[in-house]
Amino acid sequence: MTDIVAGDPIAGHYELLVQSVAEYAICMLDLEGVVSSWNAGAQRLKGYAPNEIIGEHFSRFYTAEELAAGIPALALQTAAHEGRFEAEGWRVCKDGARFWAHVVIDPVRLPDGTLVGFAKVTRDLTERRAADEALRRSEERFRLLVQSVTDYAIYMLDPEGHVVSWNAGAERFKGYTADEIMGAHFSRFYGEEDRAAGLPAHALETTRSKGRFEAEGWRLRKDGTRFWASVVIDPVHDGAGTLIGFAKITRDLTERRRSQHALEQAQAAFHQSQKMEAIGKLTGGVAHDFNNLLAAIIGSLDLARRRMAEGADVGRFIDNAMAAAERGATLTQRMLSFARKQELKLETVDPAALVRGMADLLQRTIGNGVRIDTRFPLLLRSVHADPAQLELALLNLAVNARDAMPEGGGIVIAAQEEKVRAGGDLKPGSYVRLSVEDNGTGMDAETLARATEPFFTTKGVGRGTGLGLSMAHGFAEQCGGKLALHSAPGEGTIAELWLPASHADAQSPAPADPQPRPADAAAPLVVLAVDDDALVLTNTAAMLEDAGHRVLQASSGRQALQLLAEARIDVIVTDFAMPEMNGAQLAEAAAAGWPDIPVLLVSGFAELPEQMAIHLTRLTKPFRQDELLKALRETVGSRHSAQVVPLKRA
Repeated sequence: MTDIVAGDPIAGHYELLVQSVAEYAICMLDLEGVVSSWNAGAQRLKGYAPNEIIGEHFSRFYTAEELAAGIPALALQTAAHEGRFEAEGWRVCKDGARFWAHVVIDPVRLPDGTLVGFAKVTRDLTERRAADEALRRSEERFRLLVQSVTDYAIYMLDPEGHVVSWNAGAERFKGYTADEIMGAHFSRFYGEEDRAAGLPAHALETTRSKGRFEAEGWRLRKDGTRFWASVVIDPVHDGAGTLIGFAKITRDLTERRRSQHALEQAQAAFHQSQKMEAIGKLTGGVAHDFNNLLAAIIGSLDLARRRMAEGADVGRFIDNAMAAAERGATLTQRMLSFARKQELKLETVDPAALVRGMADLLQRTIGNGVRIDTRFPLLLRSVHADPAQLELALLNLAVNARDAMPEGGGIVIAAQEEKVRAGGDLKPGSYVRLSVEDNGTGMDAETLARATEPFFTTKGVGRGTGLGLSMAHGFAEQCGGKLALHSAPGEGTIAELWLPASHADAQSPAPADPQPRPADAAAPLVVLAVDDDALVLTNTAAMLEDAGHRVLQASSGRQALQLLAEARIDVIVTDFAMPEMNGAQLAEAAAAGWPDIPVLLVSGFAELPEQMAIHLTRLTKPFRQDELLKALRETVGSRHSAQVVPLKRA
């Protein structure tokens, strides 16, 4: 019987102990036999994950024959009235396979004797049972086989632990001939400390009670030297089931243990150094790249604030800050895409127009110490590429060029149409070669060979991620082109992006309104805005209120559900990544109680986790007011068709 003591300070330790056991299936049943806890051994043995079996009746583990005979109910009845139920028999796994199980069921009672459930421990004895049956069928043939094995010490012990057989492997490992060791107690193979601790007796007792003993440890040879042994001891029974001795198998793992230990130490040291190097380079480099963009944002906003106080026009400064912020958003999305290997959005792009459009950002990022010139032919084919990633690739190449000229210099961004014939590393066809050339220090052959490796950089700490060239290289290849580098010490560097020429005409982007006024998102709505970040929540609410909507604000999923119960809501706009209850779970809960309220899910991730089976309108951070209102219109428009697929509970 198992007693439950309320407030036991070590109850948590017992739970950790049970959950760490992998060789035994240990679970709790309530009074009706419903599973209420499930350890790692139970999942390994029977195949069910905790969320698949907790709440189910334990009778599903029994065969159809035993179910018909009422064995599950009999087991609980016996445990409750007699204090214990123990049996062996066939049990059924999740996949339908059967295994021979040893089962013990104990009642669980409160200190006052009240029965509150059962503790069930199951062990898989299939292999032992098969081994015993095979041993009985082929004892003589097995004896001949054992005698021929030289890589394992295989021998028999009588019930008291005396050696009664000895194979060639045992003689080779331990140095004793059969005549020298027969009749001696096997404890002589243990060191003095192990014998004093009673390990030999413990090994035999464990084999008797558990059906098997397995361990590794130091053992002694005849000459007194030690070796690291893997030991397995199994009980041997006669046809009537009487224990007649033990089968003991020993293997010398000394060299393997030494090699494995050395390998693990080397791997741990290598992985740690590799991890720290990658983290250091990525952190410093990302800070460097974002500081360039933040410099443009902060500088422009500071100038705007000063000029506004003087009554001057601040439009161009605000435009500059917005452009830099959008480049930062593009950089973030590109890094997320780089990590997740997302597909690029390929379209027809005019490279000359694209470079002209990013001229201000390039100059602000590069600084005044470097001159930027462009050389484009009057007629130049468009390319097939992702425009946002092409801008980022050119920006990375320009930053690399600037960093290669610490004393200042010049950068030339040029383009030329090229024809590629069969036999090269590109498919035959027309390409546009975009190049970024500097007159800096250049690279030697070894550096040039590694330049496109991820995280490889020759810059100092905080001066780059080591991802710029590798991202440009990957981008060019995804577009169907390549990145080519030409450099020599003291002669500068030319970085070339070869991109496939497009057969369609590039569409010129419509001029942006410096102060765009978003269209109204239909009639005024009551919007529930949910975000755990107060700054984002305030901005989102302000954008919606500016468009004429009434906004209720919630900083958590639970607060949002409370507002849903108290007020009439037309639509929910919720962030995805929130503690305790994320946006997807909030959408599910809202659908259960208020199925007619549509939900707009806002996320800063490049993609949602795969297990999120949700069909909701999505809006990616960061966003403008017009983008928010457009997504809001789409969400409200799909009021009658939007579906939320319930999440799978862990």
